[in-house]
Parts: sequence; structure tokens; C-alpha cells
Amino acid sequence: MDAMESNIEIRRLLDVMPASGRMMTKIVSKPEQKQVIDGAFPLPLSQSRPIYINFDLWRRLTKPQRDLLLLQIVCWLTGVKWLQPNIYQGVVLAGFIGGIVEAVQSDVVGVVISGGLTALAAIQIWRVNRSQESELNADIAAIRIAQRRGYSETEAAEHLLTAIEAVAKIEGRSGLNFSELIRCQNLKVIAGLSPVGIPKNYQ
Repeated sequence: MDAMESNIEIRRLLDVMPASGRMMTKIVSKPEQKQVIDGAFPLPLSQSRPIYINFDLWRRLTKPQRDLLLLQIVCWLTGVKWLQPNIYQGVVLAGFIGGIVEAVQSDVVGVVISGGLTALAAIQIWRVNRSQESELNADIAAIRIAQRRGYSETEAAEHLLTAIEAVAKIEGRSGLNFSELIRCQNLKVIAGLSPVGIPKNYQ
């Protein structure tokens, strides 16, 4: 796509997004990247959550596939919660505050302990948001939003399924990775293409 076509497509994709996606994410053209679409894991307090698209590769997908891929990554990015109250966020906050207090009091051991607790809790939050469950949840959320954009549930699931498979081919990969295989199996069930669901321990 040339720059004008890319800008038209970006405007179209913004219309597809939910309001929260338009507020929290930003679509960025990145022609040099090998991935069709990519989103960096958002750091704490990051104001913008960029979505990088190689539009030369992007145009090889159908419009419905593009819609569902975009909605999935938007749902995943907006679903990452660093400040949502739970035990791990509480430990991060307590460790951070404790570290400041210990530093002011020049307690080196206290600073190390507080810093270690903060790091461990932050790693756990990162793992939760990068888990298989977070990907599956983003797929489901994307399908729900697509239904408000005129797709049926089965159509949306099938478009996302074929998009995942098409992206692997466009990117020149030999096949799907483990996470994508699990997601595709789940999407086949939603699309009515398979009666076999995914095992509970993979969710």
C-alpha cells in the first residue's frame, strides 16, 4: 500500500475499533517489520499502546481477516492491567513505596528486599498478561466486538481463524506456534468447525 492507501486503511480500522481502543492504542505504519501486525507489551504507566502494521503484507489479507486481527490485538493490549487491584499489584505498590522509605532511611538490605519483591510481583503480572488465557480472552472479546460490527459469532471466529493461518504463511513461517494452535482449535469450536474443545489446563 502507498502512504495514501495506508492512511485510508488506518481511518477505516479506527472506525472498527471500540472507543477504548481508540483512546489507548495507536496504529503505526512499520514497513520494515517482518510481522504483519505486532503490538509491544505495554509497560506500566505507558500512555500509548502502539500497534505496528506492515501495510504491504497487511493488504494480502481479506478485509474481515484484517478487522478481526486488529480487534484481537486491541483487546489484548487494552486488557493488560498493571494497576488493577489484586495481590500482585498490591505487592508491586507496597514494594515500591517500601523501597523509597528504605532508601530515604539508607537501609541497604531493606532496599534490596523491597526491590526483589517488586520485581517478582511485576514478573508475575507480566506472565498473567502474556498467558494463554489472556490470548484466548482477547479472541473472545474481539469476536464480541465484531458482532457489533455486523459479523455473526461464527463468521467472526472463522475470519480470525483463517487470519491466524494466513499470517503464518505471509510471514514465511513453516507452521503455527503452540499458542496459535490452541487458539485455532478454540476458534474452530466457536465457528462450529470442530466439536473438540481445548483442554482446561491450556486455558
